Amino acid sequence: MAGRGWACGSRGVGLGWPFVLPVLLLALLVGCGGRSATDSVRADVQRVLDRRAAAVLAHDADAYAATGERAGYARLRAVPLAAWSYRVTAVHRAGDTATADAELSYRIEEHDRAPVTVSRTVRLSRDADGRWTVLSEQPAQKAGGQLWDQGTVAVVRGAHSLVLGVGQSGARLRTFADLADRAVPAVSRAWGTDWARHVVLLVPKSLDGMAALLGSPASSYRGIAAVTTGETSGADRTPADRVIVNPDAYGVLGPVGQQVVLTHETTHVATRAHTNAATPLWLSEGYADWVGYRGTGRTPKQAAPDLESAVTRGEVPGELPADGDFGFAGDADRLARAYEGGWLACRMIAEQWGEERLEAFYRAVEEHGKRDGAVEGAMRGVLGTTVTDFTAEWRQYLRDQLA
Repeated sequence: MAGRGWACGSRGVGLGWPFVLPVLLLALLVGCGGRSATDSVRADVQRVLDRRAAAVLAHDADAYAATGERAGYARLRAVPLAAWSYRVTAVHRAGDTATADAELSYRIEEHDRAPVTVSRTVRLSRDADGRWTVLSEQPAQKAGGQLWDQGTVAVVRGAHSLVLGVGQSGARLRTFADLADRAVPAVSRAWGTDWARHVVLLVPKSLDGMAALLGSPASSYRGIAAVTTGETSGADRTPADRVIVNPDAYGVLGPVGQQVVLTHETTHVATRAHTNAATPLWLSEGYADWVGYRGTGRTPKQAAPDLESAVTRGEVPGELPADGDFGFAGDADRLARAYEGGWLACRMIAEQWGEERLEAFYRAVEEHGKRDGAVEGAMRGVLGTTVTDFTAEWRQYLRDQLA
């Protein structure tokens, strides 16, 4: 505190305090800059991880190996990194071993506006000279993994894309780059150019690898060809999205299906800054599907077979799809109908109000900031209709297109 010269004050000790003196001395030692053993170990571990991070950025394999476990460097050395750092948040020591909780922050060069931050668990040991070295590093419990946790990362660059893969041939990774390079201009033609106009794809070896990246059970993504991760804050410094591919499901798609999926996911990357809590999933997923199918020539009956079957049976949905209908772990038919219903809602807006109004509607919903009243206000302000009237028109549109 300003004006107090006794940050660690002392007081005279007379002969009448023979038993107080040891206690006071201990207090003075601790209060005057003494540091606990835990704090000392934490600082030592932080220094080791700082050196490790510097070695990653300098592409210095020897310096990396000097900090302990060396295989990690080989797995991630091909990844073009602009930043890589650790922040130790806790250390749990047991003799000459320790486990550190740390936050790893990194940026991929030319792709990430802000760092991606993930939780990691680092195991270390101390040698006879008191130096700590890294034994292993892995995702923290319940945290998603990183691609290099699964093996050596191969990198393929496209004109508008960066593809990172594990267990995939260079030729196959190139096909993903080509698909993404076609998707980016297609999205820009529909949405505009006020986005990064590049995409990062992660291609693990299998469905299990995809699930590990997402920190979820593999059963949640069986049959899902790709997922886009990212924050829906709308902030300018939100880290770049990652399109994570399920190679098992993706491999069974035909050429058009593969392109539709990549264009759909790329649309999520483009619209992320204008997607927030106000945006219902029928709009965000429906719009992504609308861009994905745009120009393919696919008819509603071809692209919405599950909803077609329901409408043919006379089971026309009474309401627009709810967010809960889009759960990956639920009923697969329900999920398919939700995507198809959202797509046809956006397709109807584009046909009846125009493509520019569809984009304006999407942005107007986001600008509301919260769910209550967002769709209602955007429908009044942009489309000149109400949710009730829109839903009635959508239900009739389903009958006209699918029956």
